[in-house]
Amino acid sequence: MTDQSREIEQRVTSFLDSIDAEYEIVDIDPDFADTINFCDKYGFPIETSGNTIIVASKRGAKKHSASVVRADKRLDVNHKVCELMGIKRASFAKAEETVELTGMMIGGVTCLALPADIPIYIDAALLDQPYVILGGGSRSTKIKANPSVLAKIPNATIIDDLTL
Repeated sequence: MTDQSREIEQRVTSFLDSIDAEYEIVDIDPDFADTINFCDKYGFPIETSGNTIIVASKRGAKKHSASVVRADKRLDVNHKVCELMGIKRASFAKAEETVELTGMMIGGVTCLALPADIPIYIDAALLDQPYVILGGGSRSTKIKANPSVLAKIPNATIIDDLTL
């Protein structure tokens, strides 16, 4: 694990501790960090996994947002996210752009330690789960937490119908 990965994991756990979150760190094989592979290998139901997806505007001044959706659902980028961001066109941020913006590799991106200027939209359906699995900041960890942690993220908004 790189020093940067350790630093990000520390930011994640520091944030969780600062909001008195109930959580557990799940150490994983980095080769199984992608959600479907992770769920298959470690036996977690896919609907409890929350994928954090970085979206970028396509025109004008560059804008970004993060959305957290159940892994078994598809994010409504073209309508709902564009509406929330106040833009006409958006797409998933490229992997390199995501790393530059968050310091996190794809497969480890989490909503728990993003820069404060990135708005975060959280699919309300995640709050109905008994627990939620989120990225841990690197491809070596996941976070298992009470879904109530999502409502405690300062720059986050819970959104109904964020998915298709």
